[in-house]
Amino acid sequence: MFKKVLINDDHDAILANITETLAELKVDAIEKSQHCDEAFLKIKRASFDGVDFDLLITDLSFKPDHRTINLESGEDLIEKLRGDFPKLPIIVYSMKDQIQKVRFLIKKHNINGYVCKDRKGSLELVDAIVATSKGQLYVSPQVNKALSPKTQLEIDDFDIALLNRLAKGLSQEEISCDFKTNGISPNSLSTIEKRLNKLRSQFKANNVIHLVAITKDLGVI
Repeated sequence: MFKKVLINDDHDAILANITETLAELKVDAIEKSQHCDEAFLKIKRASFDGVDFDLLITDLSFKPDHRTINLESGEDLIEKLRGDFPKLPIIVYSMKDQIQKVRFLIKKHNINGYVCKDRKGSLELVDAIVATSKGQLYVSPQVNKALSPKTQLEIDDFDIALLNRLAKGLSQEEISCDFKTNGISPNSLSTIEKRLNKLRSQFKANNVIHLVAITKDLGVI
């Protein structure tokens, strides 16, 4: 079992709950941080002092406050850590249940576990910690499709933004205007039409409505 664990979450109740879980698992040293820059500095300092953390449990979403920050999200933190600490076990504990996001974190950043914060989140977190300590990958049941070959479909943040707007009922013209207003590029109508044609082909969708339905079923949006 792990000896020294860092919990990174900006909710006091979550921090307390995870701390209690780790104490029940007989973890010797438990430290906390409430934003990603703080977590990164704690991990760097521990390494410098020769007392490394052997597990990070982090959320993905953090509310901004008065502090100037460099790492805005748990994903930013994970990406930064993988450059300096490629073998540090990392478990994500998040409300996000998008399969594409889970698959991306596993594939690109080699996370060791992904647990969804829900009614059974605490129990699943125990399972994830135990599995990770044994070198096994753990993913919550509701997002385990992320490990299925059927979801090996490469899409990026632009595609997800496009699909989310389609799901809200926006037309292609409205999406183009919305992208321009929000500084999202590319935003021309022709580019959006081409990307939708690509996505329909990729997901074998008959039309836009079918495309939205498929991507919702897969947890992409």
